[in-house]
Amino acid sequence: MAITRERFEQGLTYEQFKEQMTRNQERFIVNEQNFTPDAADVDAIKSLPQSVNVLVLVEDWCGDVIDNLPVLGRLAMTTGKFDIRVFLRDQNLDLMDQYLKDGQFRSIPVFAFLDDSFNKLGHFIERPESVTSRRAQQRAELYTQHPEFGSPETPITQLPEDVRVKLMEAQAPLREATKAQDNQDVVRAIREIVTPVRA
Repeated sequence: MAITRERFEQGLTYEQFKEQMTRNQERFIVNEQNFTPDAADVDAIKSLPQSVNVLVLVEDWCGDVIDNLPVLGRLAMTTGKFDIRVFLRDQNLDLMDQYLKDGQFRSIPVFAFLDDSFNKLGHFIERPESVTSRRAQQRAELYTQHPEFGSPETPITQLPEDVRVKLMEAQAPLREATKAQDNQDVVRAIREIVTPVRA
């Protein structure tokens, strides 16, 4: 199903999404404030010939949303080249099911990049593979220390809410230690989608 301008504009603006958050808002804002994109990345995105529409699918309980959406938000603020509209995943399955990870998982965040005519340029789901590898190693170590979290193979979305909250609290300092590298990997993934390959 094609995404129309009308459907796109039904989404929340980035600021509206932040205002309506019921969980993790403080951490989200700290992540946004602490991220400063590199000048080279800003220049590359600013040099785009036209603005890019970014359809975003999220939920505010998701750690990857709290980590990665502020990076996109700061890039938008700094470059003026991204028009972001945010949709809550569970209320917009018509959109979510167009961007299933591995064709089956409703993983978030999704950043779908669309040109001015709403043709798809590419999309970003969840996090870069490099970040996934670092997180897998951290998580395995964490579960060894905390058997009460269950199995590291259990998706975080399938954990009881109280366990999920404790797990996210335990992961926070580990994620903080690699935050700068993770953010740079997210920016690189975004740039690979939106900046044309130059000969």
